[in-house]
Amino acid sequence: MSEKITLCGDNCMKCPRYHAHTEDELRAVAELWYRVGWRDHIVPNEEIACTGCSSHKECTYRLVECTKEHQVNKCNQCAAFPCEKIQDMLCRSSEYQKKCREVCSEAEYAMLEQAFFEKEKNLMK
Repeated sequence: MSEKITLCGDNCMKCPRYHAHTEDELRAVAELWYRVGWRDHIVPNEEIACTGCSSHKECTYRLVECTKEHQVNKCNQCAAFPCEKIQDMLCRSSEYQKKCREVCSEAEYAMLEQAFFEKEKNLMK
């Protein structure tokens, strides 16, 4: 399985949201995202469906806008890397990781860890 690393270091190829396509899969991901606190309610399947990050998507870390402003494709290509946005993102990710450990099964946590909590390592690729 190849990697598809986002601007923030997430690995789409390990992400359950990226791979969810059926109604049941999408619903399960929406419920998981709610349980871990990434959504404040269980969102409709259309909202949870994901095809990966792109320039038209809003980035919670504001990295899409930042890479455009600095005219780079990835954060690690920027002269300011690692910047305050990256440090903030890594700090927020660490808090999300703690929450996931509390509310996820071992299998769910292992999946989310590979997808979302290896950001720093993935950003260096």
